[in-house]
Amino acid sequence: MRRRKPFGNCNGVILPAPWGQTDIVGENVDQVTLLKQQERVRLDAHRLAALYLQLGEANAEDVVCRALEELAARLTHAERLYREGQMADLRKCTRSLIAIADQIGMLHLARVAGDVTGSIDAGDANALAATFARLLRIGERSLCEIWDMSDPPL
Repeated sequence: MRRRKPFGNCNGVILPAPWGQTDIVGENVDQVTLLKQQERVRLDAHRLAALYLQLGEANAEDVVCRALEELAARLTHAERLYREGQMADLRKCTRSLIAIADQIGMLHLARVAGDVTGSIDAGDANALAATFARLLRIGERSLCEIWDMSDPPL
């Protein structure tokens, strides 16, 4: 076992380790288990049905298709912004994802995009990494889920 360096040495003050960790670091291992992230996405069928009733089938399908294209484009753009470290632009992009996802009943995607925005606002790089990875997973699954819907939700 080896000893861990002090966490957050600020002006000579040694801060405690986060989450109650001790100063002992574990052993190296030969194998790592990859955890597969399986999270169900939920679409708000009532929101989609209201959209179809309000706009009619043809217009609603047009709105949904344009929203899906825009979501896919913005998720791709957000991924590029994240890799480049452009946090202000990433925040704007994820805020726009919230409005689009909410419009077509992707409430789960909208909530996760809000979590990403909150992580950016808090300046928490670890939370941002986790929530952004989740945003990409949920975004992909949400797009597939709504695309696979064979009939409009009337």
